[in-house]
Amino acid sequence: MNQFGNDESAGNYALGLDLGGSSVKAVAVTATGSRPGRWQEPFDPARPRHFADVTRALAHRIETERGRPPQHIGLSAPGLPAADGRSIAFMPGRLAGLEGLDWGAFLGRTELVPVLNDAQAALLGEAWQGAAVGSRNVILLTLGTGVGGAAMVDGHLLHGSIGRAGHLGHICLELDAPADVSNTPGSLEYHLGNYSLAERSGGRFTNTEELVRAHLTGDALASAVWLKSVRALAAGVASLINVLDPEIILLGGGIARAGEALFKPLADFLDHFEWRPGGHRAKICSTQLGEFAGAVGAAAKALDRFP
Repeated sequence: MNQFGNDESAGNYALGLDLGGSSVKAVAVTATGSRPGRWQEPFDPARPRHFADVTRALAHRIETERGRPPQHIGLSAPGLPAADGRSIAFMPGRLAGLEGLDWGAFLGRTELVPVLNDAQAALLGEAWQGAAVGSRNVILLTLGTGVGGAAMVDGHLLHGSIGRAGHLGHICLELDAPADVSNTPGSLEYHLGNYSLAERSGGRFTNTEELVRAHLTGDALASAVWLKSVRALAAGVASLINVLDPEIILLGGGIARAGEALFKPLADFLDHFEWRPGGHRAKICSTQLGEFAGAVGAAAKALDRFP
Protein backbone atom coordinates (compact mmCIF):
# COMPACT_ATOMS: atom_id res chain seq x y z
CA MET A 1 0.00 0.00 0.00
CA ASN A 2 1.25 3.49 -0.83
CA GLN A 3 1.79 5.21 2.51
CA PHE A 4 2.33 8.67 1.06
CA GLY A 5 -1.21 9.66 0.19
CA ASN A 6 -0.05 11.51 -2.95
CA ASP A 7 1.62 10.50 -6.18
CA GLU A 8 5.35 9.77 -5.81
CA SER A 9 6.06 11.81 -8.91
CA ALA A 10 5.49 14.85 -6.68
CA GLY A 11 8.75 13.97 -4.92
CA ASN A 12 7.32 12.45 -1.75
CA TYR A 13 9.71 10.34 0.28
CA ALA A 14 10.40 8.82 3.68
CA LEU A 15 13.67 9.42 5.48
CA GLY A 16 15.47 6.61 7.28
CA LEU A 17 18.17 7.60 9.79
CA ASP A 18 20.66 5.16 11.30
CA LEU A 19 22.77 6.29 14.25
CA GLY A 20 26.08 4.42 14.48
CA GLY A 21 29.07 4.67 16.77
CA SER A 22 30.61 7.70 15.04
CA SER A 23 28.39 8.63 12.10
CA VAL A 24 24.77 8.90 11.06
CA LYS A 25 23.59 7.37 7.80
CA ALA A 26 20.45 8.40 5.95
CA VAL A 27 18.42 7.21 2.97
CA ALA A 28 15.50 8.79 1.15
CA VAL A 29 13.03 6.09 0.13
CA THR A 30 9.83 6.25 -1.90
CA ALA A 31 6.78 4.15 -1.08
CA THR A 32 7.69 1.72 -3.86
CA GLY A 33 11.15 1.25 -2.38
CA SER A 34 13.31 3.26 -4.77
CA ARG A 35 16.15 5.10 -3.05
CA PRO A 36 16.84 8.44 -4.73
CA GLY A 37 19.54 9.45 -2.26
CA ARG A 38 21.77 8.40 0.60
CA TRP A 39 24.05 10.33 2.93
CA GLN A 40 26.57 9.77 5.72
CA GLU A 41 27.79 12.36 8.21
CA PRO A 42 30.40 11.83 10.97
CA PHE A 43 30.03 13.04 14.54
CA ASP A 44 32.27 13.10 17.61
CA PRO A 45 30.94 10.52 20.11
CA ALA A 46 32.96 12.20 22.89
CA ARG A 47 31.03 15.48 22.55
CA PRO A 48 27.77 15.51 24.51
CA ARG A 49 24.79 15.15 22.16
CA HIS A 50 26.88 15.97 19.12
CA PHE A 51 25.28 12.93 17.46
CA ALA A 52 21.86 14.53 17.90
CA ASP A 53 22.88 17.90 16.50
CA VAL A 54 24.53 16.27 13.47
CA THR A 55 21.47 14.08 12.84
CA ARG A 56 19.11 17.07 12.94
CA ALA A 57 21.38 19.14 10.70
CA LEU A 58 21.59 16.28 8.20
CA ALA A 59 17.80 15.89 8.15
CA HIS A 60 17.43 19.61 7.46
CA ARG A 61 20.07 19.48 4.70
CA ILE A 62 18.31 16.57 3.00
CA GLU A 63 15.02 18.48 3.18
CA THR A 64 16.68 21.47 1.51
CA GLU A 65 18.35 19.36 -1.17
CA ARG A 66 15.12 17.55 -2.03
CA GLY A 67 13.01 20.68 -1.93
CA ARG A 68 10.43 19.33 0.52
CA PRO A 69 10.31 17.70 3.96
CA PRO A 70 9.95 13.93 4.22
CA GLN A 71 6.42 12.71 4.81
CA HIS A 72 7.73 10.13 7.28
CA ILE A 73 10.93 9.68 9.32
CA GLY A 74 12.22 6.58 11.12
CA LEU A 75 15.39 6.22 13.17
CA SER A 76 17.53 3.30 14.30
CA ALA A 77 20.10 3.45 17.09
CA PRO A 78 21.97 1.13 19.45
CA GLY A 79 20.22 0.17 22.68
CA LEU A 80 16.77 -0.90 23.86
CA PRO A 81 13.88 1.20 22.47
CA ALA A 82 11.29 2.60 24.86
CA ALA A 83 7.89 0.91 25.00
CA ASP A 84 6.25 3.87 23.24
CA GLY A 85 8.72 3.67 20.35
CA ARG A 86 9.77 7.33 20.67
CA SER A 87 13.27 6.96 22.11
CA ILE A 88 16.04 4.66 23.23
CA ALA A 89 15.35 3.78 26.85
CA PHE A 90 18.59 1.98 27.72
CA MET A 91 22.07 2.44 26.25
CA PRO A 92 24.62 2.75 29.07
CA GLY A 93 28.20 3.82 28.46
CA ARG A 94 27.77 5.18 24.92
CA LEU A 95 26.36 8.31 23.29
CA ALA A 96 25.52 10.29 26.42
CA GLY A 97 22.15 11.96 26.00
CA LEU A 98 20.68 9.26 23.74
CA GLU A 99 18.60 7.67 26.48
CA GLY A 100 15.17 9.25 26.65
CA LEU A 101 15.66 11.58 23.67
CA ASP A 102 12.26 11.92 21.92
CA TRP A 103 13.32 12.06 18.28
CA GLY A 104 9.99 13.25 16.96
CA ALA A 105 10.05 16.32 19.19
CA PHE A 106 13.78 16.87 18.63
CA LEU A 107 13.38 16.82 14.85
CA GLY A 108 10.34 19.11 15.02
CA ARG A 109 7.87 16.54 13.74
CA THR A 110 4.21 16.44 14.72
CA GLU A 111 3.86 12.70 14.09
CA LEU A 112 5.68 9.81 15.74
CA VAL A 113 9.25 9.16 14.58
CA PRO A 114 9.53 5.43 15.31
CA VAL A 115 12.81 4.44 16.98
CA LEU A 116 14.26 0.96 16.46
CA ASN A 117 17.24 -0.96 17.75
CA ASP A 118 19.91 -0.90 15.04
CA ALA A 119 20.01 -4.68 14.47
CA GLN A 120 16.23 -4.84 14.29
CA ALA A 121 16.26 -2.05 11.73
CA ALA A 122 18.89 -3.85 9.66
CA LEU A 123 16.71 -6.97 9.60
CA LEU A 124 13.71 -4.94 8.39
CA GLY A 125 15.86 -3.40 5.68
CA GLU A 126 17.01 -6.81 4.47
CA ALA A 127 13.44 -8.17 4.60
CA TRP A 128 12.13 -5.24 2.55
CA GLN A 129 14.88 -4.75 -0.03
CA GLY A 130 17.75 -7.15 0.70
CA ALA A 131 18.61 -10.80 1.09
CA ALA A 132 15.40 -11.77 2.92
CA VAL A 133 12.79 -10.33 0.54
CA GLY A 134 9.68 -12.51 0.67
CA SER A 135 10.68 -14.32 3.86
CA ARG A 136 8.55 -14.18 7.01
CA ASN A 137 10.85 -16.08 9.38
CA VAL A 138 14.32 -14.57 9.50
CA ILE A 139 17.30 -14.46 11.85
CA LEU A 140 19.97 -11.76 11.47
CA LEU A 141 23.38 -12.00 13.13
CA THR A 142 25.88 -9.15 12.88
CA LEU A 143 29.40 -10.45 13.50
CA GLY A 144 32.00 -7.91 14.56
CA THR A 145 33.34 -6.55 17.84
CA GLY A 146 30.41 -8.36 19.42
CA VAL A 147 27.54 -10.36 17.96
CA GLY A 148 24.30 -8.47 17.46
CA GLY A 149 21.05 -9.95 16.32
CA ALA A 150 17.37 -9.66 15.52
CA ALA A 151 14.58 -12.04 14.63
CA MET A 152 11.35 -11.99 12.64
CA VAL A 153 8.77 -14.71 13.29
CA ASP A 154 5.72 -15.14 11.04
CA GLY A 155 6.28 -11.67 9.61
CA HIS A 156 6.50 -9.96 13.00
CA LEU A 157 9.69 -8.41 14.35
CA LEU A 158 10.34 -9.75 17.85
CA HIS A 159 10.55 -7.10 20.57
CA GLY A 160 9.79 -8.84 23.87
CA SER A 161 8.52 -7.35 27.10
CA ILE A 162 11.27 -4.68 27.43
CA GLY A 163 12.92 -4.86 24.00
CA ARG A 164 15.56 -7.51 24.71
CA ALA A 165 14.22 -10.03 22.18
CA GLY A 166 16.64 -10.72 19.36
CA HIS A 167 19.88 -10.17 21.28
CA LEU A 168 20.98 -13.51 19.86
CA GLY A 169 24.69 -13.07 20.51
CA HIS A 170 24.03 -13.50 24.22
CA ILE A 171 22.89 -17.13 24.14
CA CYS A 172 25.05 -19.38 26.33
CA LEU A 173 27.30 -21.97 24.68
CA GLU A 174 29.63 -22.79 27.58
CA LEU A 175 28.86 -22.49 31.29
CA ASP A 176 32.44 -22.21 32.51
CA ALA A 177 33.68 -19.58 30.05
CA PRO A 178 33.93 -15.84 30.90
CA ALA A 179 30.78 -13.73 30.96
CA ASP A 180 30.04 -11.19 28.24
CA VAL A 181 28.64 -7.67 28.63
CA SER A 182 25.19 -9.06 29.45
CA ASN A 183 26.69 -11.37 32.14
CA THR A 184 25.99 -14.44 30.01
CA PRO A 185 28.75 -17.03 30.50
CA GLY A 186 30.41 -18.42 27.39
CA SER A 187 28.06 -16.66 24.98
CA LEU A 188 28.13 -16.80 21.20
CA GLU A 189 29.46 -13.23 21.34
CA TYR A 190 32.36 -14.32 23.56
CA HIS A 191 33.30 -17.24 21.30
CA LEU A 192 33.22 -15.24 18.08
CA GLY A 193 33.45 -11.49 18.71
CA ASN A 194 36.59 -9.50 18.06
CA TYR A 195 36.55 -8.11 21.61
CA SER A 196 37.62 -11.49 23.07
CA LEU A 197 39.93 -12.66 20.27
CA ALA A 198 43.18 -11.70 22.01
CA GLU A 199 42.14 -13.79 25.00
CA ARG A 200 41.02 -16.72 22.84
CA SER A 201 44.23 -16.69 20.78
CA GLY A 202 46.68 -16.31 23.65
CA GLY A 203 47.40 -12.72 22.66
CA ARG A 204 48.44 -13.62 19.12
CA PHE A 205 45.56 -11.92 17.26
CA THR A 206 43.45 -8.86 17.97
CA ASN A 207 41.06 -8.86 15.02
CA THR A 208 39.42 -11.55 12.94
CA GLU A 209 40.70 -10.22 9.62
CA GLU A 210 44.27 -10.97 10.73
CA LEU A 211 43.18 -14.33 12.09
CA VAL A 212 41.49 -15.43 8.86
CA ARG A 213 44.42 -14.23 6.76
CA ALA A 214 46.79 -16.38 8.85
CA HIS A 215 44.38 -19.31 8.68
CA LEU A 216 44.34 -19.15 4.88
CA THR A 217 48.15 -19.27 4.78
CA GLY A 218 48.14 -22.51 6.77
CA ASP A 219 49.01 -21.15 10.23
CA ALA A 220 48.07 -24.03 12.54
CA LEU A 221 47.22 -21.92 15.59
CA ALA A 222 45.17 -19.48 13.53
CA SER A 223 43.26 -22.35 11.93
CA ALA A 224 42.53 -23.92 15.31
CA VAL A 225 41.23 -20.64 16.77
CA TRP A 226 39.23 -19.71 13.67
CA LEU A 227 37.59 -23.11 13.19
CA LYS A 228 36.70 -23.28 16.87
CA SER A 229 35.02 -19.88 16.48
CA VAL A 230 33.08 -21.03 13.42
CA ARG A 231 32.09 -24.25 15.20
CA ALA A 232 30.70 -22.13 18.04
CA LEU A 233 28.76 -20.07 15.52
CA ALA A 234 27.33 -23.26 14.00
CA ALA A 235 26.27 -24.51 17.43
CA GLY A 236 24.60 -21.17 18.15
CA VAL A 237 22.86 -21.07 14.77
CA ALA A 238 21.62 -24.66 15.19
CA SER A 239 20.21 -23.76 18.62
CA LEU A 240 18.47 -20.68 17.24
CA ILE A 241 17.00 -22.73 14.40
CA ASN A 242 15.47 -25.07 16.98
CA VAL A 243 13.93 -22.13 18.84
CA LEU A 244 12.74 -19.87 16.00
CA ASP A 245 12.55 -22.15 12.91
CA PRO A 246 13.71 -19.54 10.38
CA GLU A 247 13.62 -19.86 6.62
CA ILE A 248 16.86 -17.93 6.34
CA ILE A 249 19.75 -16.86 8.56
CA LEU A 250 21.51 -13.67 7.47
CA LEU A 251 25.11 -13.02 8.46
CA GLY A 252 26.45 -9.47 8.33
CA GLY A 253 29.19 -7.36 9.89
CA GLY A 254 32.94 -7.37 9.42
CA ILE A 255 33.51 -11.04 10.23
CA ALA A 256 30.95 -12.11 7.60
CA ARG A 257 33.20 -10.50 4.98
CA ALA A 258 35.51 -13.51 5.42
CA GLY A 259 33.37 -15.11 2.69
CA GLU A 260 34.01 -18.77 1.92
CA ALA A 261 36.52 -18.98 4.76
CA LEU A 262 33.46 -18.57 7.00
CA PHE A 263 30.57 -20.00 5.02
CA LYS A 264 32.22 -23.29 3.92
CA PRO A 265 33.23 -24.56 7.40
CA LEU A 266 30.00 -23.19 8.84
CA ALA A 267 28.02 -25.31 6.37
CA ASP A 268 30.15 -28.35 7.22
CA PHE A 269 29.56 -27.93 10.96
CA LEU A 270 25.83 -27.38 10.41
CA ASP A 271 25.70 -30.69 8.54
CA HIS A 272 26.39 -32.25 11.96
CA PHE A 273 24.48 -29.84 14.25
CA GLU A 274 21.30 -28.76 12.43
CA TRP A 275 18.08 -30.68 13.03
CA ARG A 276 16.63 -31.26 9.53
CA PRO A 277 13.24 -32.98 9.67
CA GLY A 278 12.34 -34.35 6.26
CA GLY A 279 15.67 -33.10 4.94
CA HIS A 280 14.69 -29.44 5.35
CA ARG A 281 17.60 -27.08 5.98
CA ALA A 282 17.60 -23.39 6.73
CA LYS A 283 19.27 -21.13 4.19
CA ILE A 284 22.44 -19.35 5.33
CA CYS A 285 23.58 -16.29 3.39
CA SER A 286 25.23 -12.91 3.72
CA THR A 287 23.36 -9.63 3.99
CA GLN A 288 23.00 -7.48 0.86
CA LEU A 289 22.40 -3.88 1.93
CA GLY A 290 25.68 -3.33 3.75
CA GLU A 291 26.09 -0.36 6.06
CA PHE A 292 22.84 1.29 4.95
CA ALA A 293 20.59 -1.63 5.96
CA GLY A 294 19.61 0.07 9.22
CA ALA A 295 18.61 3.29 7.48
CA VAL A 296 16.50 1.37 4.95
CA GLY A 297 14.88 -0.54 7.80
CA ALA A 298 14.13 2.66 9.70
CA ALA A 299 12.38 4.00 6.60
CA ALA A 300 10.46 0.73 6.28
CA LYS A 301 9.24 1.08 9.86
CA ALA A 302 8.23 4.70 9.27
CA LEU A 303 6.23 3.51 6.26
CA ASP A 304 4.59 0.82 8.44
CA ARG A 305 5.86 -1.94 6.15
CA PHE A 306 6.18 -4.39 9.04
CA PRO A 307 4.17 -4.89 12.25
